[in-house]
Amino acid sequence: MNKITQYLLYISVVATPLIFSSSFSNFYDIPKIAVLAFSVSAALLFFALRTLLSGRLKLSVSNFDVPIIILALSYLVSAIIKTPNKMEAFLFPGTTTVILAGTFLFFILGWSGISKKAVAACLFVSATLAGAVSLLAISGILAKIPQLPAFVKDASFSPIGGLLPQAIFLGLVLPLGIALLFSERQPTKKLFYGVSLAVVALSLALSVYNLLPGKPLSPALSGFDTSWAVSTETLKQSPLLGIGPGNYLTAFNRFRPISYNATNLWAVRFTSARDFVLTLVSEVGLLGLAAFILLVWQVVLTLKRELPGLKINLETLDSGIAFSLALAVISLFVFPANIALIVATYVVLFLAAKSHEVSLNLLAAGESASSRLPAAVVTLPFIAGILAFGYFGGRVVAAEVTFKNALDALGRNEGKLTYDTMRQAIALNPYVDRYHSSYAQVNLALARSLAQKKDLTDADRTTVAQLIQQAIREGKATVTLNPQRSGSWELLARTYQSVMSFAQGADNFTIQSFDQAVALDPINPNLRIALGGVYYALGKYDDAVKVFELAVLSKPDLANAHYNLAAAYREKGEIDNAIAQINAVLSLVSKDSKDYEVAKAELDNLEKKRPAAETSEGENLTPPAEAEKPVIKPPLTLPEEATPPASNP
Repeated sequence: MNKITQYLLYISVVATPLIFSSSFSNFYDIPKIAVLAFSVSAALLFFALRTLLSGRLKLSVSNFDVPIIILALSYLVSAIIKTPNKMEAFLFPGTTTVILAGTFLFFILGWSGISKKAVAACLFVSATLAGAVSLLAISGILAKIPQLPAFVKDASFSPIGGLLPQAIFLGLVLPLGIALLFSERQPTKKLFYGVSLAVVALSLALSVYNLLPGKPLSPALSGFDTSWAVSTETLKQSPLLGIGPGNYLTAFNRFRPISYNATNLWAVRFTSARDFVLTLVSEVGLLGLAAFILLVWQVVLTLKRELPGLKINLETLDSGIAFSLALAVISLFVFPANIALIVATYVVLFLAAKSHEVSLNLLAAGESASSRLPAAVVTLPFIAGILAFGYFGGRVVAAEVTFKNALDALGRNEGKLTYDTMRQAIALNPYVDRYHSSYAQVNLALARSLAQKKDLTDADRTTVAQLIQQAIREGKATVTLNPQRSGSWELLARTYQSVMSFAQGADNFTIQSFDQAVALDPINPNLRIALGGVYYALGKYDDAVKVFELAVLSKPDLANAHYNLAAAYREKGEIDNAIAQINAVLSLVSKDSKDYEVAKAELDNLEKKRPAAETSEGENLTPPAEAEKPVIKPPLTLPEEATPPASNP
C-alpha cells in the first residue's frame, strides 16, 4: 500500500510540470491542476487505507508545517468567503486548488517515508524532459511531426506553459541537478545526470536569451508600481482576507492607477501582479502575508544552517537543496507564480525540511473488529471526502472537455452541435461563468441569423424570442456568478445592445449594464466609448458628450475617444468643439495611416459646416454606431425577467 502511495507521488512530481493537453480550453494550467489534484488525492487515499488497515497513524512533523498550514487555510477561507465565483478559485485559474494540493503534497511526501534523493531526482527528471522538449521545438523537429497540435509545433513551445515559467523552473532545479551529479557514485547514474544537466543548462540559456528585453518573446509584465497600487488599495477594502483567490483581475480593474493608461500595456488586463507576493497580498490579504513571512523566516533559518557563512558546496545534496530553496523564494518575490514553480517550491520545502516521526496507535484494546473503531473514525470521513472530491472533480474535468469540444465545433461553424455541446457543459458544471458567457453569444448569433430572414413566420418569431431570452438569461447568469467582474457586466450590456434593434426595452437595459461595467472598471476608456456609443445611437447627444469627455480624460492620447467625442459634438451642432477634437485626432495618428485620411476628411466636412460624408472605416477610429433599424416588425417585447440583476459594487 505504501509503495503505491510513493509511486503516485513520483508521478505527481514528474508529470505536473510537464502535462499539457489540447482537450481543454487552456492547454496548460487546467491539465496540470487536474493531474496534481487527482494524483495527490489518490496518494492520500492509499495513505488513509494503509492507516485504516494497520491501525497506526505515522506522521512527520517539520519546521515548515505551521506556516504552510496557515497559508493553506488563508487561501481556503478567503476562497469561501471572498471569491464570488468559486470556480475561479478552485478550477481556473485554480489558485486555491494548487495551494491546497501543494500543501497536501508536502505533507504526504513526509508521511510516506519516501526517499528524499528519489524525489529530488524526480524533480530533476521533470526539468530534463521539459528542457528536452523545448530544444526539440526550437530545433524545428516538433514542427515536422504532422500528428502534433499546431501549438506544439511552435518554436517557442514549452510544456511548462511558456518560456518565462520554463526559465524559472529550470533555473530553480539546476542547483539540484548539479548536487545530484556530484553526490552520485554510480557511473551510470552519474552519466545520466551529466547529460541531463547539459540539456537543462542549454534549454535554460536559450530560454533566458529569448526573454531578454527587445526580443519578440520578451514577456509583458505588469509594472511594480501598478501592482503595488492595486495591492494597497485592495488591502484598504479587505485587509484580512483580500479580494479572494483567483480574483486578482477584479482588483486590477477596480484599483489600477490612472497612470497605467499612459503605458503601452494600457489595454491589457492582468490576472496576476508583478510577482507572487503582491498577488498573494491582493488575493488573501494580511493573513496570507503573515503566513508567507513566517514561512520565509523558517527558510532563512534553514539556509543559515545548511549554508553557514553563505558557502555553497554543490557537491553535497543538502547544499543543492538549500540553493534551490533560496532560488524558489527569490522567484516568488520577483516573478508571477505558475503551477510548476509552486509545485517545485513545495517539493523543495519537503527536501529541506528537518522532521521527526510521530506515531499514533489507533487500535483499541482487544482483538475484535471493534478494536479498529478509532482508526475507522479517523480515516473513513477522510476517505469519504477524497471519494467525493474524485466524483465532483471528475464532473468538473468532463465539463471542461465538453466545453472545449463546443469551441471546436464553433470553429468548424457547426452551430447546432456548438449549441447542444455547450448545454451539456453547463449541465455538468453550471458554476463556470465562461460557459454561460459563451453560450449567451451562441444564442445571440443564432437569433440574429434567424432574424435576417425576409419573411418571418410566427414560429420563427417565437424561436428568435426564445433565443434572445436564453442569451439574456445566460448573460445574467454570468453576472450572478461573478457580480464584481466588469467583464461580466460588459457581456450582459453587449447582449442587450445586440438586440436593441428588435427588442423593446433593451436600450435601457444596455445603459444600466454598461453603467455597472464602468463602475467596476472606472479608468477603462473603451467601456466609456461603448456606453457613449449607446447614447449616441439613441440620439441622446448631451449624455454621449459627457461620457466621451470622461473617456478622453481617462486616456488623453486615445485617438478613438477624441474621434467619438467629435462626432457627438457635431450632432449637437458644436462645430468648433468638434473641430478641436478632430485636430487632436490628427495629432495622435500617423500621417501615413488610413485613420489620418478618415479624420482629415471629417475635418474638411466640419470646416465647411456640412454633415460628415460617409467614409470608410479606419484601422482604429470607429465612430459611434447609428441606431439600427428594427429587424423584426413589430419589435419583440422583452419579458420582465429580462431586467438586469441588481448591482452590488
